[in-house]
Amino acid sequence: MRRNLFLLACCQAIGQSSNTLMFSATALSVITFYPDRDLATLPITMQHLGVMLWVFPAAMLMQRRGRRFGFRIGSLFGMAGSAVAGTGLYLANLPLMCVGGALLGYAVASLQMYRFAAVELVPSGYRAKAISWVTAGGVVAAIVGPGIARLTYDMWMPLYLATFASMVVVHLVVFTIMSFIEFPSPQQQAAASASAAPVAPPRPLHVIATQPRYIASVIAGMVAFGTMSFLMSASPLAIVGCGLPHSEAHWVIFLHVMGMFVPAFFTGNLITRFGTTQVMFCGIALLAFGVVAAVTGLSEWHFRTALMLNGVGWNFLFVGATALVTTCYTPNERGKAQALNDFLIFGTTASASFLAGMLQERLGWVQLNAFALVLLAVAVVAVSWLQFQGRRRVAA
Repeated sequence: MRRNLFLLACCQAIGQSSNTLMFSATALSVITFYPDRDLATLPITMQHLGVMLWVFPAAMLMQRRGRRFGFRIGSLFGMAGSAVAGTGLYLANLPLMCVGGALLGYAVASLQMYRFAAVELVPSGYRAKAISWVTAGGVVAAIVGPGIARLTYDMWMPLYLATFASMVVVHLVVFTIMSFIEFPSPQQQAAASASAAPVAPPRPLHVIATQPRYIASVIAGMVAFGTMSFLMSASPLAIVGCGLPHSEAHWVIFLHVMGMFVPAFFTGNLITRFGTTQVMFCGIALLAFGVVAAVTGLSEWHFRTALMLNGVGWNFLFVGATALVTTCYTPNERGKAQALNDFLIFGTTASASFLAGMLQERLGWVQLNAFALVLLAVAVVAVSWLQFQGRRRVAA
């Protein structure tokens, strides 16, 4: 169990570094050849739309053929998408970069399912810890991703071309490591479920999706990822727009991703000790403090503090939401339940990343952050509802 979780965390670390590179490089590379800065984040938006497009096929493929096969297909899409996006940059062709982003969406859809795969490798009492441990692999991504960006952004011309080339290598490494992980096959999971209890037929998706816990957990996950993507996508443009160097954008992304994943070493323990909703409320508060830091100044340390707090808040809110979602379905319902969860989450991030570039250019960094408070208000309502549902079950 430990070996498989460790290798899965390695894949998370390396694969997430590609996603970090995408955020670091895309907007700044697009503005080198495309005059309309409002569309600088469009390839990132297409990546999120790609997740929406691919998440159901990816989840159902894993349901039928197993996690390892599905994850390796995701790595192949990652290699193809990185190559296409890099070619688009070389040709100064924004639509081709968007196609690359859409292909990368399959890789990201697979990457996001690592947390669900972690749950399947451990007993039920270790769900939150398994999600947290695998998520913690992103700590390496926080070092590797921005580090590669700093080393490669001006290695070839045009700027960031070598960065996209390095993303191909990243997905190749994940493809290789994935072959050494032993996942339970679909047949083994079905047999285990049958031995534990009679297997009920899977419920229709609308029945699963209308459970109060599922609804509130998904909303919390949507807000966590939407707020994070909203501010992370715009931050490189805001940093460079304030006259700070490109290297500062890489440092801010580094601190942001460290904030996202370092807490994962202990988030599971915090959930076990204090309860899921309390940790999620703490995440919302940290996201709000990040907004306060962002609107009080435009120095290097304002950006660094704001994005680091944003990352920690995302971790608390998102890990808690994911742990709760995994309690809302049975093994034979996992494919469609997980797919719908990620479809809705990445629909939010697609909208957020698209609006980020436009609002940054038209309104500015301070107003952009103020807008994020609306999303956090929605999260407060969702987590409060979760807490109310939990108290009502205890009273019953």
